[in-house]
Amino acid sequence: MLSIGIVGLPNVGKSTLFNALTRSKQADAQNYPFCTIEPNVGVVEVPDERLAQLAEVSKSKKVIPTAIQFVDIAGLVKGASEGAGLGNKFLSHIREVDAIVQVVRAFSDSNVVHVQNRVDPKEDAEIINLELILADLQTIGKKLDTTKKGAKGKVDDKIKAEIEVLEKVLDSLQVGKFASAQVYSDDEVAIVRDLHLLTMKPVLYVVNVDESQKSIKSLKSVKSDELNFGDAVEHIEISAKVEAEVAELSPEEARQYLKELGIEKTGLDKLILAGYKLLDLVTFLTSGEPETRAWTVKRGTKGPEAAGVIHTDFIKGYIKADVCDWQDFVQFGGWSGIKTSGKLRLEGKEYEVRDGDVCYFHIAT
Repeated sequence: MLSIGIVGLPNVGKSTLFNALTRSKQADAQNYPFCTIEPNVGVVEVPDERLAQLAEVSKSKKVIPTAIQFVDIAGLVKGASEGAGLGNKFLSHIREVDAIVQVVRAFSDSNVVHVQNRVDPKEDAEIINLELILADLQTIGKKLDTTKKGAKGKVDDKIKAEIEVLEKVLDSLQVGKFASAQVYSDDEVAIVRDLHLLTMKPVLYVVNVDESQKSIKSLKSVKSDELNFGDAVEHIEISAKVEAEVAELSPEEARQYLKELGIEKTGLDKLILAGYKLLDLVTFLTSGEPETRAWTVKRGTKGPEAAGVIHTDFIKGYIKADVCDWQDFVQFGGWSGIKTSGKLRLEGKEYEVRDGDVCYFHIAT
């Protein structure tokens, strides 16, 4: 299951957003720093209108959407890499997630005090990015020392390659750039992955805007080098306050309320779409009488590995896959109709799963 960590300075709306996304009140959202100590975890079903249509055709007994795990992590402050605030405890929680959603504040509210006594989303991002970089500098520094001491003067090709990668990452961090800004070979990626660096994780910025959206301080005009992050600033604008209000309504009431505000997509929908794009994910589907279900994989995943998401034994046993587009599946009435429509594709082991594919995997027993 995809795990996304929600991070940000204290009082920027992290916990309010988390509660709205997960339709819960498990995260304490109060007007003081560190009201979140231990991370709150919520699992959210990914809305997918395709599932209901497939299930109706297949007369499925169950419908199972894919899901995302959101983790609300305690607010970060300047000096966290040196132990300030919740320091290393905060940073260790970030290491465990697949991607980071960084909430920066663009709303004004005299009743909610900003820890820096100002509203500046760009500076919010810079503070957090610097702390992540400083934490990774410590990690790389220790690893370099250990590796060089362990070599004891006898540097073989493997150790030499590791030292070169560590110094490559160090060069990036020392000039205030994320480790992810570097380009790595496949061998180098394997070395970097084992370091569990914070600055290698994909980052999406959520700009928490005023309800009226009249005083938005957007990151749109901010260049990536100013935020010290990779090649692009991926961000979306969400009003956590509006999302919290929507979470209290019925689905029909929520649709009407959003329509009145002129908002086309909920914050959850926007976040999921942006998250899937950021991580380059696609969803394939399976459908039959027992169940209709959504499965999430990385773009470019081949048939055997996609089947392995359903059950690991399917990877070795994979023979072929019956595949069609989900719209064709609905139009022609399921598998029986697809087989006579000319729309069925028989895919081998080199088949790369596409978003919206309906698959039936043939597995050797």
